[in-house]
Amino acid sequence: MTEWPLLSLLVWLPIAGAVALVALGERQPALVRPLALMSTLLALVLSLVLWAGFDAGTAAMQFEERVVWIAAFDVHYHLGIDGLSLPLILLTALIGVLVVIGGWTISDRPHLYLAAFLVLQGLMTGMFAALDALLFYVFFEAMLVPMFLIIGIWGGPNRIYATIKFFLFTFFGSVFMLIALIWMYLQGSSFAILDLHQLPLALPAQIWIFLAFLIAFAVKVPMWPVHTWLPDAHVEAPTGGSVVLAAIMLKIGGYGLVRLALPIVPDAAAALDWLVIGLSLVAIAYIGFVALAQSDMKKLIAYSSISHMGFVTLGLFLAFAILRNTGEVTGAGLGISGAMVQMISHGFISGAMFLAVGVLYDRVHSREIADYGGVANTMPWFAVFAVLFFMANSGLPGTSGFVGEFMVILAAFHANPWFAFVAGTTLLLGAAYSLWLVKRVFYGEVANSAVAGLKDLTRREWIMMVSLALMVLAVGVWPWPLIHMMEASIQNLVEHIVTSKLPG
Repeated sequence: MTEWPLLSLLVWLPIAGAVALVALGERQPALVRPLALMSTLLALVLSLVLWAGFDAGTAAMQFEERVVWIAAFDVHYHLGIDGLSLPLILLTALIGVLVVIGGWTISDRPHLYLAAFLVLQGLMTGMFAALDALLFYVFFEAMLVPMFLIIGIWGGPNRIYATIKFFLFTFFGSVFMLIALIWMYLQGSSFAILDLHQLPLALPAQIWIFLAFLIAFAVKVPMWPVHTWLPDAHVEAPTGGSVVLAAIMLKIGGYGLVRLALPIVPDAAAALDWLVIGLSLVAIAYIGFVALAQSDMKKLIAYSSISHMGFVTLGLFLAFAILRNTGEVTGAGLGISGAMVQMISHGFISGAMFLAVGVLYDRVHSREIADYGGVANTMPWFAVFAVLFFMANSGLPGTSGFVGEFMVILAAFHANPWFAFVAGTTLLLGAAYSLWLVKRVFYGEVANSAVAGLKDLTRREWIMMVSLALMVLAVGVWPWPLIHMMEASIQNLVEHIVTSKLPG
């Protein structure tokens, strides 16, 4: 282990904070919120220390920690990061702070509510840092429990239905991943992810393993047609649950593809790239039209997330089409870079939009677009931020929403201009449903007495809105630090996918 186990601290510090909240919450209620905030702020500081010490010039794993966990099966508590995992850990730490600030006014068992989010933050960080496949699976599955509780206890009227649907979909998919991991262990006698990257596998075996990974991670993204759990979960989840679900948990599927599926079974991924590209294009275009038909703000954002996450899977698998058609390694890397930037950007934008809806819901207790109108007249500063976030969601240049999508569309031209044409429809559809919502909710005459009595942002809400607005604009105006952080690791991933793993 390293002298300073920063990754373990990032994983277990929030969980320790959650244990303290549960132990002290009822006896010392005044300590609940400050303790939760302190835990997440410390995690954010540690993540920034991690970033400061990170060497972006190498694809090697850094800050590694390794301890024997289950000796009989050579399973290790093995953590480490590269340029693919660090941005997601930084995103998790930032969103964790904002979720605690956003949940400051929760009155129903706040110690348990905040404890659930702290546990979830630690588990998500652990999954992004795990370098042992079985450890990865444990973190991957354990995340279901706190999110199950968050939706099931603090959710809306149909929370039980939404929670069970969420659990069944995600648990069903992950069973296939576990079967694939056990089979590969029996072949190579190792659960180490970096060892699995080198494991030679025949094409039929690769195809079965790829399909198992695809089922597990497609549900998490979520890809069409296994996306139906997401709108229900978002609508019933409390605001903090929706923020974490959209900003971080959806990225687990994309991360699983780049960490496990692509480097372990590249031949199968190349053979079946048409399947993922096709499903991604359907999600981008079709789900965009579905978003246009929504009257509930949360449902509209949920379907928008499915459409925008289609860019992630599209960018990842365009690499194979580009390599097959042109042999351009640079073009393949562009698609993967665009997918990774899109994941981070979507984390900022979707989290911001759900927080904005939460600000309105706290005041009016309605998510229906028809119940609003003229909000900009009574909440002008809030309207500035909300319109910025919805414009970023439609891919406005100068915001982070433009960068990742532009990179993926540019890569799509290298693969097939028709792919770029279909992907480009999201720019029109995103603008259509975003502008439609903005017009109906924020502009025009003040709709009713509830809107007329609205008060503008509180100090706590200012912190949330400004933080996310700065991130959206920073990545949109100057994406180089993010792209540079990932560059060496993406090049290494491209080398994996161009190298056949077929035996002999």
